[in-house]
Amino acid sequence: MADSKHPRLILHNFLSLDLCKELEFIHKSCGTVGYRPNVFSTTLSHLIATNCAHLIMPIIPIRAGVEEQASVGTVMTIDLTLNNGILRYEADFKGGIFHFKDGEPADIVPVAGDVIMYTADDQNIHSVDEITEGERITLTLWFSRDASYDEDPKVISSLSPALSGVVDSKLRSYLPLPGSINMYWFPPDEASSFLSGFDIRCGRLHVVGFDIYPFQETCDLSASDSSYNLLELLSEPLLLARESQLFETQFLNIMHALQQMVQFYLWKFSNLKTKVEETTPQVIPTSQKQKTEIDRLKSVFLKDIQLGERFFGHSRPIKDKVYEFDWVTFSAAVPEWECYVFKLQRELLLHLPHWRTNQSIFCVPLGDLED
Repeated sequence: MADSKHPRLILHNFLSLDLCKELEFIHKSCGTVGYRPNVFSTTLSHLIATNCAHLIMPIIPIRAGVEEQASVGTVMTIDLTLNNGILRYEADFKGGIFHFKDGEPADIVPVAGDVIMYTADDQNIHSVDEITEGERITLTLWFSRDASYDEDPKVISSLSPALSGVVDSKLRSYLPLPGSINMYWFPPDEASSFLSGFDIRCGRLHVVGFDIYPFQETCDLSASDSSYNLLELLSEPLLLARESQLFETQFLNIMHALQQMVQFYLWKFSNLKTKVEETTPQVIPTSQKQKTEIDRLKSVFLKDIQLGERFFGHSRPIKDKVYEFDWVTFSAAVPEWECYVFKLQRELLLHLPHWRTNQSIFCVPLGDLED
């Protein structure tokens, strides 16, 4: 903690690297265009609205741990770093150094797992260097003892109707439902015409080597109503393609393909390698007609590929030796993802009655959770 004139706290290794990777998975699979230029964001309200409410569960214990540290009477801002800056081995982005205007420490290099806590007032005016390449990912929380700022009742109120239909283990109940195409088009000022920029979901798929192919025949995307076709196509069933091969497993929509399979696969790759069974993945060679369609779709959704690569190009490439790609391992991600989602959904459903009763979101002791 710095002197009393600049109350701030820096804790190293506050989060485990695996938890950082889990939160990174959630952000990269669910994020939308953010609230200011060149920012992509994932909020609790967005997770709930897109049928991904279960993905808030990994955040709850973090909040509880931070509350124990942020025992102050004023408003506190908490920034948890989830990936590494360029000065670290295996850097995820260039730039992004955190600076306080006054006091010590003045300059902070982003390191995955570290947390910065500081009062949200003029005692801790701060800035972050421009990100020149890649993506700097942080989890930001705000705390206040002023009850008028309590957002828990609002979140709980949103959760209740969102989960009212989840009464069995049907997988469809856990699948994401994309928001408006405007929420995913970057830069946002081009979303009215889609004449330049890119869809951030397709951009994330592209930088790790995947393309999309429609499960059914598509309409003419060069027509004047292309914005409508974009929305319809990315919200409809599709297949994933990679290096002249087509994975025949059907995905409900672009979010299902991105967050539930590709990003999960990247996160869990090393674990999946140990669980691969002697099975043959459902993969076929792409025909020339399919290749033409894949290229056509890429030209629609990724009008500025270089811009997308600048933002997302530091995503850990699966072509690296450690992440050498194969369809068998990718196929193993399907049941593993289902187990992961079912576990989180069950935890959420067991916690919700306690949250409703107390109008507060907190970690419920295991002994109090009942089926």
